[in-house]
Amino acid sequence: MNKVRKIHMIGNAHIDPVWQWRWQEGYAEIKATFQSALGRMKEFPDFVFTSACASYYKWIEENEPEMFQEIKDRIQEGRWVIAGGMWIQPDCNIPSGESFVRHTLYSQRYFLEKFGRIAKAGYNVDSFGHNGMLPQILKKSGLDYYVFHRPGDHEKDLPGNVFWWESSDGSRVLAFKIPFGYGSGGRQELGARLADVMELAEKQEIDFMFFYGVGNHGGGPTIANLKEIYRHRELEGGEAYLFSSPEQYFESLKERAHSLPVVKDDLQHHASGCYSAHWEIKANNRKAEHILINAEKLSAMAYGLLNYPYPGKELQAAWEKVMFNQFHDIMGGCSIKEAYDDARDFHGWAIHTADWALNGAVQKISWAIDTMKEDIQYLSKERDGRFWEQEDKGNPLVVFNPLSWEVSAPVRINGQFSSITDEAGNPVQSQIIRGPQTDGTSKWNTLFKALVPAMGYRVYWAYLDKKVGISEPEGLLQADEKSIENEYIRLEIEEHTGYIKRLYDKRNNIEVLKGKGAVPLIIDIRHCDTWAHNVFTFNDVIGRFTDARIERMENGPLRSMLRVTSRYNQSILRQDFIVYRDSAEVHVRVKLDWREKLCMLKLAFPVNVSHPAAAYEIPYGFIDRPANGEEEPGQQWIDVTGKHGDREYGLSLINNSKYSFSVHDSEMRMTVANSSIYNDHYGDRDEWCEFMDQGIQEFEYKLVPHAGSWQSANIVKKAFEFNVQPVTIMETYHEGPLPPVMEGLHVSPGNVIATVFKRAEEGRGYILRCYETAGKEAETVFSLPMLNRSWKSRLGRCEIKTFFIPDDLTEEVSEVNLLELNE
Repeated sequence: MNKVRKIHMIGNAHIDPVWQWRWQEGYAEIKATFQSALGRMKEFPDFVFTSACASYYKWIEENEPEMFQEIKDRIQEGRWVIAGGMWIQPDCNIPSGESFVRHTLYSQRYFLEKFGRIAKAGYNVDSFGHNGMLPQILKKSGLDYYVFHRPGDHEKDLPGNVFWWESSDGSRVLAFKIPFGYGSGGRQELGARLADVMELAEKQEIDFMFFYGVGNHGGGPTIANLKEIYRHRELEGGEAYLFSSPEQYFESLKERAHSLPVVKDDLQHHASGCYSAHWEIKANNRKAEHILINAEKLSAMAYGLLNYPYPGKELQAAWEKVMFNQFHDIMGGCSIKEAYDDARDFHGWAIHTADWALNGAVQKISWAIDTMKEDIQYLSKERDGRFWEQEDKGNPLVVFNPLSWEVSAPVRINGQFSSITDEAGNPVQSQIIRGPQTDGTSKWNTLFKALVPAMGYRVYWAYLDKKVGISEPEGLLQADEKSIENEYIRLEIEEHTGYIKRLYDKRNNIEVLKGKGAVPLIIDIRHCDTWAHNVFTFNDVIGRFTDARIERMENGPLRSMLRVTSRYNQSILRQDFIVYRDSAEVHVRVKLDWREKLCMLKLAFPVNVSHPAAAYEIPYGFIDRPANGEEEPGQQWIDVTGKHGDREYGLSLINNSKYSFSVHDSEMRMTVANSSIYNDHYGDRDEWCEFMDQGIQEFEYKLVPHAGSWQSANIVKKAFEFNVQPVTIMETYHEGPLPPVMEGLHVSPGNVIATVFKRAEEGRGYILRCYETAGKEAETVFSLPMLNRSWKSRLGRCEIKTFFIPDDLTEEVSEVNLLELNE
């Protein structure tokens, strides 16, 4: 006799706090839904309700404390089950690895504080895809299980609805893919779906979950839902249908879990248009993530060095705004237009908060640096808004590097300075460039390259009049009206079109591109809704930008620049191609005035290799994907590497705000604009429709040719350097306890980088988080000179590790999980 399969009935309400409505309406619906669920508990004594999203609970706590207390009581009773362990149900491709950590860190600790327990089951039932590093983040956040609904069966071939999901470090969570949908409305719909789910359970020979309750705009399980379940229980003798929770369901599978299949991949592709829809929300997300992390690092440094108050509560509040904006319908670009006005305000609040904290920290540190020279006395002369001695003793400039390795990076300062030296008086090559100002001599800025220690600073000196002897720069750098060449590469721009005609790697004697590069392709997407449901490639090219004007804008000792301005219909694309004397990379600054509708804009780069392999950065890791032309989510970099003759060779594309890419054979494309209709689900396309991405946007990208693998070319570090610029403070003369140069951190080997340095959530110490970037084990040595700490640890392939560093030096550094708790 066949075993009777059990269906675990999961009462839930998927609530979109923002979608076809703004957040204020969504928050009102949260209260109504929670009130309804509490009411059903009084009417049906064995009803169990599951709800995720810590932000919803916090809202109820602040706005309806009596309801919050009733929820706490039901949680203790076991009939209200917390799930998810995240702030909201985020887009699971766009946020950075550290953003996912903050979702679980703040949410799980909130649950623990308020309810005495954490969630055990991850719960992103409506997110459009799930990156392949999530299992590790979930597992190290106390989440052993994962529930999801997308991608659909036609979008991803899976071995069944229940499987182990494994990330590249070997971490596993037991996952369940919800069939058919995460909610049900009327009685007939629920009954029909129950039959379908039971059929699947019998076919796959495993118990299933069934999610019921009105969703999207909230609502939750209805009286009709519950009566229908009771009716089916009576028909089946009460054995088949259990009021349950995801955690209870997964616990029931323990005996057979060892025999379940394993999936080692990300879970894609659903709603591929959401990787690019609404450029501004994605650009602000990248900016906010980085400035918050930088503010934490520098604030922790200021606390450790000078006991400057650490703004932990303020920075967490800023993270909460960023995390809310990562809700999948906001970050995915598929909400109504007004929602993005609100999102802009949230990001602005978060970025300003971080900027304020960062500025306070660096000014506290820089003011404590001894900038007095033996021959400096009191200031007596004002010039260009600054005070100088008659003999021009120079002005101290403090340059901070928030990254965990030494960085050589361009620094631009206001004013036209005659010379720059480091703290020891050694001359540094500089170049006068045009600044954003327009009046008189103040329109000029000074550019130089600073070499700054890891998570530290260095003092440079800027002189208005004094000439510090510097020899002629070594190596070639020259530019004419259509080309730039240095010792490493030659870049040629094609007349009229403005495309890259040639990118020649002189070191390796290789033509990097097999055709024209940086080609701006216009893609027809009239057949797509905002999400691009059931569309996996965007290849319908209907035009290209052309009619280019090429101008040489800079040709100095540090760098040369060509400006290419091209047009398509009413749209204008301006690309500034920049090559530095000492670099084999091409840095491109882009200003796009986009006026097309129902079109995408992609930049195409055909890489001159055979047997190409495509690699993409994903949150706290990377993934290899087939070069089949499908649109894929990526983050700060993608790479195509293959064979050039018998040699391994490749090209990396680094960006500062884009997330949507494709690679077909050896041609990689980056999607930079997507003028879909706001919140269009194949509805009425009439004069009331408004289009996304209209007007001006600015972004930057970099081309990095490399022999060998992307790992050996340090692409991960280069991508962080491109996204995290040095922080500069123009100081004055003063004594202080700090030296002119400081290294705050040292990590070796180079494939391990530290991404987070902050005060611990419970105080009493610091948190340092790092991850392995290249896919190989590393015996790692850490040193924090400012805390008088050093230790060793082994990191596995693609592993994330978090360390607690006690203030008390008699206590050892210890590894903790992502919740900053001992395992």
